[in-house]
Amino acid sequence: ETTPSEFFPKTTTTMLRFGASRIRYLWSGLALRHPRQAVTSAQLFPDESFLKGTSCVYIEELYESWSKDPSSVHKSWNNYFSQLSDAPSGQYSHPVDLEYVRDQLRVQSLIRAYQVRGHQIASVDPLSPSNAEKSSTELRAQEKRILSKEDIEFIQGNGNMQRFFELPSITRIGNEGEKKLTLAEVHGRLRKAYCGNIGIEFMFIEHKDQCDWIRGQFESPNAGILSKAERRTLMSRLIRSSEFEQFLADKWPSEKRFGLEGCEVLVPALLSIIDHCSVDEVDSFILGMPHRGRLNVLANVARQPLEEIFSQFDPTLEAGEEGSGDVKYHLGMYIERYNRVSGRTVKLSLVANPSHLEAVDPVVQGKTRAEQFYNQDEDGENIMSILLHGDAAFAGQGVVYETFHLSDLPHYTTRGTIHVVVNNQVMNCVLCSCCSYECVHVRSCICVYTCVSL
Repeated sequence: ETTPSEFFPKTTTTMLRFGASRIRYLWSGLALRHPRQAVTSAQLFPDESFLKGTSCVYIEELYESWSKDPSSVHKSWNNYFSQLSDAPSGQYSHPVDLEYVRDQLRVQSLIRAYQVRGHQIASVDPLSPSNAEKSSTELRAQEKRILSKEDIEFIQGNGNMQRFFELPSITRIGNEGEKKLTLAEVHGRLRKAYCGNIGIEFMFIEHKDQCDWIRGQFESPNAGILSKAERRTLMSRLIRSSEFEQFLADKWPSEKRFGLEGCEVLVPALLSIIDHCSVDEVDSFILGMPHRGRLNVLANVARQPLEEIFSQFDPTLEAGEEGSGDVKYHLGMYIERYNRVSGRTVKLSLVANPSHLEAVDPVVQGKTRAEQFYNQDEDGENIMSILLHGDAAFAGQGVVYETFHLSDLPHYTTRGTIHVVVNNQVMNCVLCSCCSYECVHVRSCICVYTCVSL
């Protein structure tokens, strides 16, 4: 049996079209099919010297031409040379410093520990000493709650605090252009971001974009820096909130009013939320809240006339004169007022709430959803809801959990709600019976990150 002639290219052009590697596989197939007629490349192609290995210069010239212009050679050679250039180089490379790699991974572990558990040692309890007042021994004992034994040993290692390490992509603690920081700077910035007067827990969120946004807001070295005008505005609002409570306490000391003493910062917080959202073109706010602080919110947030609030304390007034038989700390109102920060008119609706503290939550969500529907605000960009809670009621009443679970259903969602939990230290007495460090742990049942504890 003879070998079919059609298997053998006759010219160099044909062989270039096949490619040298294809010719080699063709020879192997022919040798297996015709073991008795073993042929060599020289016998098959006596005029093609490059198959004998004597034309290496020719191949090198092709490669040099291809390096300058890939289109100057046949496309088969182009593919072949591309594969060669993508292959791992056999040149000498410096050995990897395994000790540095291990230390770099330890830095990344330290950053992750603060992101996940840093809120557990934040100074959010006004009745306890702040971190600034604690000794170094107390701070080291505190860090054992969130750091592993290896992380602590790495921090305390000789000379480690002065060594420079590259910042991984999982953190935003570096300024623009900063690629490396000393371990001391990394540790200090992480404590400032996660263990200051604000504790933030967000690593349970499944969406990477949301986590990255939160990191950028809190880890940036310039985060939380307020201008002089902003500080003046916050101070004036805080004074107005505090003096309102003081006036009611002095004028009607025996009246039940559910004051906001100790949590007066709630009023500046709500006003800041409304200001920032109004700048982003939110026009309508639906608020729901329990008894505590309602009169202060009515006076300083909703701007209800003070004479209307003070008239509720007059014992000569009867319920029928006001058109409602409810008590003063259950009432709601609706108002449209001008916002000086955004220069826009905003609508504020505070929903009336009965004695059941969290019963108003689904009512607020339903009202918000209805307004969004009738105003064709499908994305919730112009109408939003704000819910206020007490720390014990937020953790203990099932309607909170049920409202959260309805929040992402297509025909129930309001596209996001800001929850503000007023911590009046009631929940601290039952922490030992709970499975979490904070009363707001129930919010982790969904991917919600706009839950603030004051």
